[in-house]
Amino acid sequence: MKKVILTLITLVFSIGMISAQDNQPKSGLPSVSVKTLDGKSIQASEFSNEGKSFVICFWATWCKPCMMELNAIAESYDQWQEETGIKIYAVSIDDARTCPKVKPLVSGSDWPFEVILDQNSELKRALGVNNPPHTLIINEKGEIVWQHVGYAPGDEENMIEVFRKVVKGEEIK
Repeated sequence: MKKVILTLITLVFSIGMISAQDNQPKSGLPSVSVKTLDGKSIQASEFSNEGKSFVICFWATWCKPCMMELNAIAESYDQWQEETGIKIYAVSIDDARTCPKVKPLVSGSDWPFEVILDQNSELKRALGVNNPPHTLIINEKGEIVWQHVGYAPGDEENMIEVFRKVVKGEEIK
């Protein structure tokens, strides 16, 4: 009986420790190879904004909410960049079947941010992203400090408000 109780206590303690770790900022982006639109391989761990915070938006050509989000962000991006120094990596998770649609769509959209291809979904998996759109804010230390899944009109305003706080070093709730 004592062994059962001891095992249960150990199990509860272990689950509590794992949960506590999940709530902590994650340090650093994984060393996963992705490609730029012109076909150059880069490591996700090399994403940067010259030592400042940045945003990663996971999206796909077949995802209507993704298109809405990226178009809404594009409308205010220049103003936000001037104000906060924001940099956005728009990471496409299109696979081999739909990936050929990315470059023409981006060219026609005139998005001002850097578009990255995660054709094998390695970065997506490494960061625990399930469905697009999925937006992450990475602080100046390379830690994921905020995430949001899905898109509704106005979500981009919430994202930039959080980004402003991160840039100022304020606590995010």
